[in-house]
Amino acid sequence: MSSPDPQRAGVPPSRLITAALVAAGVLVLAGGGAFYLASLKASRPVEPGAIAIRVGDKTCQPMDLTVPAGRSVFEIENASNRPIEWEILDGVMVIEERENIAPGFRSQLAVRLKPGVYDITCGLLSNPRGKLTVTASARSEAEKAKPPLKAFIGPLSEYKVYLALQSGQMIQATKALATAVDIGDSTAAKSAYVAARTAYRHVEAVSGRIADLENAIDPIAAYLAGREQDPAFTGFHRVEFGLWRDNSTAGLKPVTDKLAADAVALRDRLKAVKFEPADLASNAAREARRLAEGPVISGDSLYAGDDLGEFAAAVDGLEKPVSLLQPLANDASPDATKAVSDAFAAVRAEIVKLAGPGAVPVAYSEVPPDARKALSATFVALADAIDRINPALGLE
Repeated sequence: MSSPDPQRAGVPPSRLITAALVAAGVLVLAGGGAFYLASLKASRPVEPGAIAIRVGDKTCQPMDLTVPAGRSVFEIENASNRPIEWEILDGVMVIEERENIAPGFRSQLAVRLKPGVYDITCGLLSNPRGKLTVTASARSEAEKAKPPLKAFIGPLSEYKVYLALQSGQMIQATKALATAVDIGDSTAAKSAYVAARTAYRHVEAVSGRIADLENAIDPIAAYLAGREQDPAFTGFHRVEFGLWRDNSTAGLKPVTDKLAADAVALRDRLKAVKFEPADLASNAAREARRLAEGPVISGDSLYAGDDLGEFAAAVDGLEKPVSLLQPLANDASPDATKAVSDAFAAVRAEIVKLAGPGAVPVAYSEVPPDARKALSATFVALADAIDRINPALGLE
């Protein structure tokens, strides 16, 4: 049988061609989307001996586990219907974490643990915590006998001074923020908010590990049951939501007053933190990796859009402790110190490129996924470079 004549059927040939092109385009987009989702699901190979952790809506499986001291690898599966983070906590201090694990996805976490009993978070902040027991091993016992290194007294002291100065600036900026909100001056409030965030980013490699204050100062709505309407949505992002999304200071006074009080508490806690020599580099590497895996990909300044400015401030905060170690590391391994310097330069160059040539920085919502992945890769490379410092100094 011959094909029907489109003109005899009353359908113009041009209309058929248009419909065919639209259908072909839909198929291409669908195929591309399926390929993209499949590529996201294709996780890296599971490391031999990795410990499987399955995070559901309310609990982890298992809720209690025991590992020997030293290096452990965890394979974390998000079996819930919300993005999650998984943390190992020593009291209120975050030892290690993985953020922004999407439903149905997995993420690997490798960490070196000392003997002790730790908490593990299981998805939402309101969920019960599990227990991780780390038993002594031959390696951990040998580490106890390691003598102190007097060469690190200066760098450790100088970094403590830096944390005190930056946390002091955060206090002043949050007080100015609270005052501006009290009188209803949105412009002044936004300016003070940016200053406070900059100071906070400078200390976040350490402050981000103090879980109770981090959850009060910088909680993310996606990790809360009620999102932006959740009572636990406080601190910086609640203020950001009001000033930029609502374009108003209404209802923010209790939030900014609490934020200013928490800034004082943070300064006092930072003063009390005790550092070991290896912490200077390891905290910086850990924070660089956290930024790469979470905020750089998904965005962090979701309402103001000033992610690139905040990432630049974060890089400054990462460089401070590393720069204090570089004179010592350069004597031990010039190649390692050069790799670190090059990695910092690469991250900064990528941020500048994404910010664009104009006086007004590009909003992060306009940065496409591929560009975010490229920036993330520079943060991963930075973390890898910083990870070379401790071994070079005999601290690994």
